Amino acid sequence: MSNTREVRTAKQAEEEDVFFGQTVIMWARWSVIVAGIALVLWTSTNVALLTQTMPFFLVLMAVNFFLHGRFVMGSPLNRTVVTVASVIDIVLITAIVVLWPGSHGLNNQFYVLYMPVVFAFALVFTRKIEVAYTVFAIVAYAGACVLTGTVPFDLGNEDKILVMRLIVIAAMGFLGNYYFRIQRDRLARASKGATRWASSTASRV
Repeated sequence: MSNTREVRTAKQAEEEDVFFGQTVIMWARWSVIVAGIALVLWTSTNVALLTQTMPFFLVLMAVNFFLHGRFVMGSPLNRTVVTVASVIDIVLITAIVVLWPGSHGLNNQFYVLYMPVVFAFALVFTRKIEVAYTVFAIVAYAGACVLTGTVPFDLGNEDKILVMRLIVIAAMGFLGNYYFRIQRDRLARASKGATRWASSTASRV
């Protein structure tokens, strides 16, 4: 019985994951932009507030236009650049949580924007990279809440809310990467099956 192996090498698998996964990250970023702009327009009570808050999402939009344009033109970015762009997402969302006028830290409703970004990233990258990114998002949000003084650390309701939100962010990373590994294992089995079928066909000829 001949030995079988996956058609793709580990390096090829990672490159393909990043190539096809870029679309997931880009559409997740578009969802964050659309949701953020909708919330800005909904909650802004005057033009001054609108001009203070809209630039956060304009920066996200500019980053995504660049990435999407490169992808459409057939020149997608490599894993390092995609990772850096995803880190910028976390930095900008954290800036929103910290600097948003009248609603800071734990009281800022834009914490939900962490979730699609973390989930999309986990669908594309391997477990080690995903864990590092998810931990970065958790630390960034926890740090934002501490920096703004909205978490008193008295084991009260605010502390419980923060812990629950951090657990949800961590769950987004875990579930996204779990699905990623299921799909990669399924593709590996399919590749091995195709190799086995090709070998048996060649032996009959």
